[in-house]
Amino acid sequence: MAPLAARIISRNPPGRISVLFPRWSSPIHLIRLKITGLSSFSTSSPTPKIASSETQTEPPRPNAWIGSAGAAGTDLRSDTMTTPTPSMLAAVQSCSLLDDVFREDQTTIDLEAHCAALTGKEAGLFVLSGTMGNQLALRSLLTQPPHGVVCDHRSHIVKYEAGGVSALTGAMVKAVVPSNGIHLTLDDVKANVYLDDDVHTCPTRVISLENTLNGMLMPLDEVRHISAFARENGLKLHCDGARLWEAVASGAGSLSDFAECFDTVSLCFSKGLGAPVGSVLVGDKDVIKHARWVRKSIGGGLRQAGVVTAAARVAVDETFGKGPNGEGGLLAQTHTLAKEIAKMWTDLGGKLVHPVHTNMVWIDLDDIGCSPERLCVLGQEAGLNMYSNRLVIHYQIYQNREFVVPRLEGVLKRIYNEKSGTAASQGAAGDKSVYQPQ
Repeated sequence: MAPLAARIISRNPPGRISVLFPRWSSPIHLIRLKITGLSSFSTSSPTPKIASSETQTEPPRPNAWIGSAGAAGTDLRSDTMTTPTPSMLAAVQSCSLLDDVFREDQTTIDLEAHCAALTGKEAGLFVLSGTMGNQLALRSLLTQPPHGVVCDHRSHIVKYEAGGVSALTGAMVKAVVPSNGIHLTLDDVKANVYLDDDVHTCPTRVISLENTLNGMLMPLDEVRHISAFARENGLKLHCDGARLWEAVASGAGSLSDFAECFDTVSLCFSKGLGAPVGSVLVGDKDVIKHARWVRKSIGGGLRQAGVVTAAARVAVDETFGKGPNGEGGLLAQTHTLAKEIAKMWTDLGGKLVHPVHTNMVWIDLDDIGCSPERLCVLGQEAGLNMYSNRLVIHYQIYQNREFVVPRLEGVLKRIYNEKSGTAASQGAAGDKSVYQPQ
């Protein structure tokens, strides 16, 4: 390159060079020419005077991997808002960078094996999202139409996955309202499955249970009853366990206790655990092998997957804990804080939409005639980010609780005191609370 540049310079006046090769007269290319030994080169085009390449340094970039010191420390909208941590970044910097489609990336292989071991399953498959994990599981369990899926009417697979079950499997979904208002029971399932050979019906092939759902637990005993019924009748079971970590942290049972009841379980890394992206699907080897094919068919195969699976492994070890019961993890303390916030609200006279089992507090805004918009405006004034009547107490809220709790208490007192009309409420009385748990 240097000899070519020298010949061009020797045969053309400087002004012509800037016409023939206008990009050469830019500062960065002058630096490159200087480095190649053409420091005497100049053009007639005005250019900034540059002393040396060392002076052209970029301004320092802020590091966003700061955990609770970031925006998540005041964000009560969702546990998906959690900010990745410095230890996750360190893991990314030292991860393997091989091709996971070829099954060569050791960081990813180790994560999948670790999650399979925690849940007592044969194999695991890293996926980009909980939605993908659910869809791969159902596509692998539903093999021959006609077939149907029974689930809770509030399930993520029904309300928040863009109709993926019917689009990818052709299955009919039977969405069931739980009789106890909290979780499906065996009686609910029995009343809504189709097990006979009546050609007028769509036979049930899969029961899909979500645990936790809206922060509420499905008890292990109930799961076991439904699982036994399913196996007696040749039905498959899938668990949307995006927040199963929370159920375990609450003391409801170990990961393996719950997972043994299901054929497949999807677990999310990027909600309460705080990883930047990803979920894992666990099950037996044949199901996971099929799910890997389906993952590739919908564009979910990753090449250098270690850059995301390294952070996910840190999230499992540090936020959930290193054992199947979440030993040494950070989740249980968020449940305690959520219950304290719920009591703060009920002590004022407020009501709750759902009982607080884990890390979600659902305050009843209808009861006091407050709109979600009003709550959010007051939250912003207090430096808190809220979305609706659902308050999600993730672990970075807990780590920042000395800032968050007094301000949240002030917001709750204000909206409760406005219910009588003594203050100028911006919310229309009687408006329904926003019900968008995801």
